[in-house]
Amino acid sequence: MRILILSFLFINLYITSFSQVIKGEVFEKKTNKVICFATVYFNGTFVGTTSNKNGYFELDISKYKSMPLTISAIGYYSVTLTNFSETEWLTISLQPKIYELNDVTVSAKSLDKKRKRNLRLFKEEFIGITANARECKILNENDITFNYDSDDDTLKAYALNPILIENKALGYNITYYLDKFEYYKKDEATFFCGNIIFNEDLTDDESQKQLYKRERKFSYLGSRMHFFRVLWLDDLSSSGFIVRNTLFEELEPEDIVFHDINNNNFLRYSKNIVVEYNNRLSSIEFVKDSVYFDESGFFNPGILWKGKMSQQRVADWLPYEYFIEQ
Repeated sequence: MRILILSFLFINLYITSFSQVIKGEVFEKKTNKVICFATVYFNGTFVGTTSNKNGYFELDISKYKSMPLTISAIGYYSVTLTNFSETEWLTISLQPKIYELNDVTVSAKSLDKKRKRNLRLFKEEFIGITANARECKILNENDITFNYDSDDDTLKAYALNPILIENKALGYNITYYLDKFEYYKKDEATFFCGNIIFNEDLTDDESQKQLYKRERKFSYLGSRMHFFRVLWLDDLSSSGFIVRNTLFEELEPEDIVFHDINNNNFLRYSKNIVVEYNNRLSSIEFVKDSVYFDESGFFNPGILWKGKMSQQRVADWLPYEYFIEQ
């Protein structure tokens, strides 16, 4: 009996030491009104929870403790926390989304044509135009609103509710909290930002599972996630990546990776770099001096992508839990 009790205590101590749970509450900014059913999660993962009717939440962060924590709710802008501890009580304040849309006097028929055109353009820039994109469906298109000012060169999209996406190519159901979307018609350039949480569509069909497995692997190889993971492992060349500077001189990982005193990894170079994978070219332009990344493939903002990697939009994104099955 004494051995059983000691074993039980040891197991509990072991679980406690590795389980790191954060706790907190979510409120509306200014009014301090409790926000129930807010989503508290790690962007790009399956890991998350929701606040209860009192705005209270708990979340085990042990798996992704080095990643920022995101809090989103219907009708509010998301908040991302980069510095937090499981020992502190988190009080989160969210700002309501308020959109000022230009009034447009057009016929219902004309407006319908504009909406169809804008929605098609939005899906091309947001979902993408790859083979996977053709297998994606936005389940709540009516929740997406556009500015209809014909004199404005910029197409803007708004969504108070999260955008729900069914990705039949990769087997995921996705929830995307859109904070901003702008398409600049003259330059044919797009900027959008928000946060995503994955929900896997677990099919019982074995042939469908194999199809998902194949398509996920194809999307992963040569992706941004793949690049940062092998860069973390100092394994670029054997993984098929070649990195060069603007003079087309080949660079080694030690030329572009900086380690701080805490052994954190940062991508850093004085100029733009070119990334090649299987003859597919991409380029990285640094907006910030250095960009933090970790072993999961997560990286902080601070990079502008061009080329092949920039073409991978929501339809080709994978959760950080993804690893190639051998």
